[in-house]
This record gives sequence, C-alpha cells and structure tokens, in this order.
Amino acid sequence: MKILVIQQKMIGDVLVSSIICNNLRAAYPDAQIDYLVYASTTPVLEGNTSIDNIILFEEKHRKSKKELLKLGFQLRNEKYDLLIDAYSKLESWILVFLSNAKRKISYKKTGRNFLYTDNVPFAPFPKTNLGLAIERRLSLLEPLDLKIKIDPIPKLFVSEKENQEALALLEKNNVRKDRKTIMISLLGSEKLKTYPLEFMSKVVDFVADNADVNILFNYFPKQLEDAKTVFNTCKPSTQEKIYFDLLGGDLRSFIALMNQCDAIIGNDGGAINMAKALEKPSFIIFSPWIEKKIWATFEDGIHHLSVHLKDYRSDLFEQKSEKMLKKEALSLYQEFKPEFFKDKIESFIEKNIS
Repeated sequence: MKILVIQQKMIGDVLVSSIICNNLRAAYPDAQIDYLVYASTTPVLEGNTSIDNIILFEEKHRKSKKELLKLGFQLRNEKYDLLIDAYSKLESWILVFLSNAKRKISYKKTGRNFLYTDNVPFAPFPKTNLGLAIERRLSLLEPLDLKIKIDPIPKLFVSEKENQEALALLEKNNVRKDRKTIMISLLGSEKLKTYPLEFMSKVVDFVADNADVNILFNYFPKQLEDAKTVFNTCKPSTQEKIYFDLLGGDLRSFIALMNQCDAIIGNDGGAINMAKALEKPSFIIFSPWIEKKIWATFEDGIHHLSVHLKDYRSDLFEQKSEKMLKKEALSLYQEFKPEFFKDKIESFIEKNIS
C-alpha cells in the first residue's frame, strides 16, 4: 500500500499532523508512507521512522502554476492507494485532483467534497482534553476503521549526538547544573501572536521570583532587539538567572536544547508544540484572536495549562468574529494583564519545577 499525507503549513501543524503518519504506520507496518510538507518544517520530522519519504512543497510551487501542476503529476505517477489531506486548501485541492489516488480523505467543506471519497465532519468543539488540533487530525483516520490503539501524541526524536552537543552548549555557557531550567517562548511568529514585551518581562519575573531556575530565551536572531527589550525590562535579580546568548544554531539544536529543559512558558507556537512532543510541561499564553479550544492540547490543569484573555474578559469578545479579533489583537493584548494569571504561573511552577 502507498499512502500520501498532505500538510502544507507551519512547524506546529506539521508536527501535530505527523500523528496521522504514526498511526498509519502502526496499522499498516509494510506500507509506504509519504508526507508532503514545507521544506522549512522538515527538522521536526527527522528520525521519524513512520515516514518513508518527505515530499517538499516549495516556494516555486506556490508562485508558478506550471511547477504546481508538475508536482501534481509527480504525485500521480506514484499511484497512491490512499491520500489524506490534512491541509485542505486550494493548493492541496489541486494536488489531490491531479494525484488520482484511489481513496482520498479530508474534511467536509462546501464546494469541494467531490474531490474526496471520504469527507469527515470538521468538529467545532473538542470532546476531550486533546484539543481540536489533535482531535481533527485523528478524525481523518476514522473512515479507515483502524484496528489499533490510536496514539494521539506527536513525537520528536533526538539523537544521542544531538543531546551531547546540547549538554556541551549548556556547559560552555556555564549553565548551573544544580537547578532546573525553563525555556521561555519569548516571541511569537508574528506581532499579532506575541504577548506585549513589557508584559512578558513581568511573566519572566514571576518565574524567577517563584523558583531558583536557569532561564533560557527562545528567539530568532532577527528578533534580537525585541529579546533585549524583554531582558532589559526584567528585574536585576531575574536577569542573573537568564542565559541570554544561549541559542541553538538551527531548529534541530533548539529541539536538543529543549530536550534538556524541564518546562516551557510563553507564547503559543511551534516551540510549545515541540516541547509537548518532548513530553515537557507547558504554560501557554494565547493571542486574543487565536481559538484556545484548538491549540490548548493535552490541557490537564497540572502539566499543561494555558491562558487566554477571554478567560478573564469575556465581555471583550461578544459578537466578534475571528477577523474582527485579529484586527483588534494588539489593542486586546493591552487588556491582557499578566497579573490576571500570576497565580496560575505560580501553581504551574510549584507542580512542575519546585
């Protein structure tokens, strides 16, 4: 059997959707399982033996109709028996149509159900603490009636060499071995997903005040100035616990560093999803326009907690669409005071760090 899974999206989405591949491998151990993703997301798939081939969706496929069609016919030549489209947007619809796969599964959406042999309802609300991001992906397996125990947890694989390199980096930066280490997801992928910097410095202060820990900042080199702003606004006693310049050189080295940490706190995004896949406790601060019910995965009130402005100021969300909330995100962020959830951070640290 030849299977193709499609997820043309960002790191967190690709990692979460890899659970489709993992469960397919358990059900069909001898199948060829291919995964179509963006080139920038492949580091989260390294070492995953559930995936035989990674097919890259590149910028040229987005910019050129000729290249997109060429990719579609490449997929057709593979003669897939099963295709699961977890992306389900125009680009993947074209690829699905051209693939000519025998069986095609995706979400039920008006106007394009004819493309698929199986159309799965797009669940509006989560049924468990897995969160909609996980539940929706797993729903794409339901038409197959797999005779296995479904595993809902995404996996990251870190080699011994990578672990040793991360330990060497910690030692080089004189990170104290006698205390635990917390990673701060300092900045989101964009400003609309980034907790205000002056507020984030208070969050870091909360962490430092409540535990004798090492604190690492997760940020990209291009975000250096914003990271400095947070650092400079923190209390001197907090700054003493921060290893500001300790960064991995690439995504794989970040994963290895995260594997040496004891928890992650901060903005929702790829770093949080990677930490969860490494079985690290997480505390997420959601952007006002992001739906918590989707990405608050594995929420149990102990090891995985999250906060959203709507939890405290539901009046600000009445009769507002996602589009309206996104437009107002920056002003709404200003209403999301860190004092609202100070006690939750303290509880999280007490249960997972102290």
